Amino acid sequence: MPSLQTALPPELANNAIRLYRECLRRAKYIGHKQHNTELVVQMVRQQFRKHLNETDPEKIQKLKDDAARGLINHILYEAEAMTGRKFS
Repeated sequence: MPSLQTALPPELANNAIRLYRECLRRAKYIGHKQHNTELVVQMVRQQFRKHLNETDPEKIQKLKDDAARGLINHILYEAEAMTGRKFS
């Protein structure tokens, strides 16, 4: 199965720390809009900490793909909200 990370810039997709930071940045943005920033940020941190000691490369890639999918979904959601058009 091809990686979903090809939709993200390579410098973000290949670096777990940058991916984590982008997820936190989006969490803060979402939390600010919904007035529950701390809860959303805590959820993101919890998911990353839960898998901190993972060593299996395939599982790490799956986790990175899941994080990338979440970012892509949020970007599409925001784009749809701004334009009023539905993207597939």
